Amino acid sequence: MALAGEGAVAIWHDIAPEGRAAFYAWHGEEHMPERVGIPGFLRGRRYVAIDADLEFFNLYEAVSPQVLTGFDYQSRLNAPTPWTRETVRHFKRVARSICRVAATFGRGHGGLVATWRYDVDEADTHLARMREEILPTVARRPDVAGVHLIVADADASAVKTEEQKVRSEANVIPRWILLLESWGDEPSFAALCATAFPDELLHHAGARGPLGRGLYRLQNWRCKTDWTA
Repeated sequence: MALAGEGAVAIWHDIAPEGRAAFYAWHGEEHMPERVGIPGFLRGRRYVAIDADLEFFNLYEAVSPQVLTGFDYQSRLNAPTPWTRETVRHFKRVARSICRVAATFGRGHGGLVATWRYDVDEADTHLARMREEILPTVARRPDVAGVHLIVADADASAVKTEEQKVRSEANVIPRWILLLESWGDEPSFAALCATAFPDELLHHAGARGPLGRGLYRLQNWRCKTDWTA
């Protein structure tokens, strides 16, 4: 199925071992309900690594990119709850991008997702190839639930908020992000990703630098929530 809106927040991170149990409780009980309770936010998902450089991947879908730079979301980022302050200090190696959805195709949602983080030199050429040729072809595969391309707003992603300041490390900002969802079996997922998006295909389409691929399985999923901070 296509992504729910035209905006997305993509976040990858590790968690210090001493904060792991607190992270799971906070993320499920407070943080995800809070985020999808923000006006314009539609859905949140958290995945854990099968084979990836960063252990957790979180995806929030919003009506538009403007929601992600607007007052309601920024107000939450600049007024973290006490539980948030206590928990996010355990975050490590955070990569976070505020994005527009550049292309999205699919027939459902998958419990498995692969992410690719990369750069491009010729944005228009790469986007045209991905949107018009490569993604529609992959989306027709029987083992693919959805495939999506989201692009970071580098300036919006770089804004320092009170929540980010709690952590000692600055965020990395992935610029181009490819997502592939599968409803198949976990043991065959790596082979699907390798055949759907081999490195040479993405490089030929204009992707530059190392292709940071990670394979993840779904842990938590939440749709729109009524929330009062």
